[in-house]
Order: sequence, then C-alpha cells, then structure tokens
Amino acid sequence: MEIIIPLCMADLIDFGIEAGNMDVVWKYAIALLIFALLELGVGMLSAHIGAKAAAGFAANLRQDMYDNVQTFAFSNIDKFSTTSIVTRLTTDVTNVQNAYQMLIRMAIRGPIMIVFSMIVSFGINRSISLVFLAVIPVLAILLSLIILKVHPVFERVFHTYDGLNNVVQENLRGIRVVKSFNQEEHETGKFKKISQSIYEDFGKGERLIALNSPLMQACMYACMILISWIGAKAILASGNNPALGLTTGDLTALITYAIQILTSLMMLSMVFAMITIASSSAKRIGELLQEKTDIANPEQPVYEVSSGEICFENVSFSYASKADKKVLDRISLHIPSGQTVGILGGTGSSKTSLVQLIPRLYDITDGSLTVGGVDVRRYDLDTLRSAVAMVWRYREPLYQRYGHPAADDRPVHGAACFLRLHPCGGVLLYAVPQRLADPCGMCGHGCDPVYGEAGNRAQRRLLCGAADIPCGSGRLY
Repeated sequence: MEIIIPLCMADLIDFGIEAGNMDVVWKYAIALLIFALLELGVGMLSAHIGAKAAAGFAANLRQDMYDNVQTFAFSNIDKFSTTSIVTRLTTDVTNVQNAYQMLIRMAIRGPIMIVFSMIVSFGINRSISLVFLAVIPVLAILLSLIILKVHPVFERVFHTYDGLNNVVQENLRGIRVVKSFNQEEHETGKFKKISQSIYEDFGKGERLIALNSPLMQACMYACMILISWIGAKAILASGNNPALGLTTGDLTALITYAIQILTSLMMLSMVFAMITIASSSAKRIGELLQEKTDIANPEQPVYEVSSGEICFENVSFSYASKADKKVLDRISLHIPSGQTVGILGGTGSSKTSLVQLIPRLYDITDGSLTVGGVDVRRYDLDTLRSAVAMVWRYREPLYQRYGHPAADDRPVHGAACFLRLHPCGGVLLYAVPQRLADPCGMCGHGCDPVYGEAGNRAQRRLLCGAADIPCGSGRLY
C-alpha cells in the first residue's frame, strides 16, 4: 500500500488538480482513503501478531533456560552464580524479546520497502533516483562504525548487572547482620558504586546509539534538497508536461519515496542498534542453554539403596572455581547404618561440603564414597537423593527453640515425619546425642526429635502448624 499511495498522489496532482478535473480528484481521493484504511488495518494486525510472537518466543526461551537450570549440579550453579542466572532469565531475555519483535517486523518490512521504492523511483526518473545510491553507502558505513563502538560497551554493562544483583542479594540476605553492625552506609556505598558504573557505561552506549537519528535526518534532508533542486530544473525543462518529462506529481512521488527509503533505513538502524544491545544478551543466554550438568545418571544406574551405611575412603574434594585448593583432603570415615555421628567444627571447616557429597550434590575429586556398599556415582540420582536426608541440629528441640516451650514431643514428631523433615530409620548426621524414649506414633520408628532451624521461617511455621503448636511466641527469628 505504501508503494501504491505515492503513485496515486502523483496522478491526483497531474490529472486532477492541475487539469481542474474534480471527478478525477474524487476518484483518487476515495482510492487513497481505502488504501490508507487497509494500511492501518494491516499495520494493527502486524503489530498484534508481532507482539504475540515475541512474547511467546520469550516465554519458550525462558522456560527452556529454567528447565536446563533445573538439571544443573551445584558446580554448574557455582560457575554462573545465582545472580547471573537471574539476570539471564530476566533482563537478557527481555532484551532478546525486544530485538526479536523489531526483527520480525522492521527487519523484514524495511528491506522490502527500500527495494520496491527504488524500483518505482527509477521508473519515474532514473537520474534523480541516483541520489539514493550515493547516500545509502555513506549511511551504511557510519552506522557500522557506531555498532562497532557500541557492542563492547553493552557487553560490559550486562556483566555489571550481575554484580549489581549480587550486591542487592547479599545485602538482603544479611540485612540483620548489616543493621546489627551498623553497616548501612558501607552497603549503600557499594550499591552506589556499582550503580554509577552501570549509569556511566549505559549512558555512553546510549549516546553513541543516539547518533543514529541525526545521521538519518541529515541524509534524509540532503536527499530531499537534491531531489527538489534537480526535479525543479527538470519540471521547468518539460513545462510540467507528462509527455515531455518530469511533472509536479512525479516530483511529489519521488520525495515521498525518498522519505520512505530513508525511513526504512532509519528503522533498520534501530533494529541494528537493538540487535547490538541484544547480541550480548543472546550470547549469555546461549551459554546457559548449552551448559551441560556436571553430574548425570550413569548408563546402568542402581535403583535401590540397600542400607544406610556410609563409607568415605581417602576422599578429597575441591570446588571447580578453586581447583588448586582442596576443601577436603584424604578423609576416611565409616558410618554403619543406624549409628549417630556428630560433625563438629567452626564456620568454614567444610562440614557442609562433606555432607553434600553423600547425596552427590557435588562429585568427589579423589577417593571413594559409598552408600550401602555402592559407589554414589553408580546410583540413580533420584533414588540416591530420596534415600538421603539432612537436618542441621542444635542443643534444643525445634519446638522449644522456635515454637512453644510447653509443647509435647509426640505431635512435633508426627508432624516432622508427615512433612518428611527427618528420615525415619535412616542414617542421620547431627550433633546432639539425645533420643526420645517413646517411638514416633506416625512412622513406628524410634526417631530423634527435630533439632535446629530446619530451613527457613516458612518451613518452621509449617512444622509448628502441622503439630498444632502456636508459633507466635515472638521467638521465631
């Protein structure tokens, strides 16, 4: 429609207005109105379909990324960091979504408009249309230079976003510690520093991209001036006679096609700018999608854990980020099924690292680790992790620490078994040698009382609620 409308305008001027023929004016006016309404309807439909396609693409991409993250071992998560994964699932996907929406609309429509407008323009007047061929290469070179300058800036910005999210996450997780030690100003300073870094880099990139508009405007008006100057001379030479040469209507059509060609180039420059921003995000998304889990099921997995016996034989372990530094070095430990073992140590003494090797949240670096006489690497992961449970414990039962001091053991026990907060009949690692004399009413085993924090506040409230114990005592911290 946009190609036909300028031709109708040219005929309206030459054969209607110049000739003083109102019938021709009305005929072309009605035709222009119909074409304009059709173009409006098609444009609205294109915008709706484009937005729906882009939203669906982003939803599918985000789902695929999330599904792949669910297969990651702890070592894979350590490689990317939680904050980086969150940024890739949110900001990076949004950037790619916006670029995709512009790509399927403008990047297809723009080149088609340029090609057909050039064809019709050369059909009207070949010598004047050569102006377009002179402007397009200059514009393409300048836009390429801008893109080459902008790309590294935005790549740096998105890496800084990860750091910003990390600062916010650390502050929120340790907000009580921050307030207890009066470190609000320090945390505010950290946030301001990294936020200022993003502001400066993003501002630099946006200032470079903003050069697109003045370049396009300069080229557009230069073309219009040249076309008007050359066209006016051609009209004077032909006496505004269609049979002898260029007419006023033809000049109007050429100016309209010049605007369409340069507008299409401007749209393409916007697409290139968005692609430049999104290319860094797309690269980061691709890294997350292509990452394969470091821990997978063996070819012929074992689907049954025969007993709770655990045996460490010269086990060594180091995190991938610090492969040269062993967290555990030649650890040997034998825990018969049903035995109670206390693991004591200060903060950072690798207690958690040791325990996380049992359900194979991490793979050992050297040595051998068996559960029920079978190497943990031979088990089906779901089978192994369903058979191994961990509860961190302290010196007093959960309901005395977080619930109600007068509560009875039995309802807490029953609720814990019902919620699967401690493993009945299995091996349990904890640091308190205290047992209940009476067995648990729900599972029939002599289980230890539930000690420690047992997860977050919501989980503790859930346990107290299931045991019908009031937990509004003000001690639930």
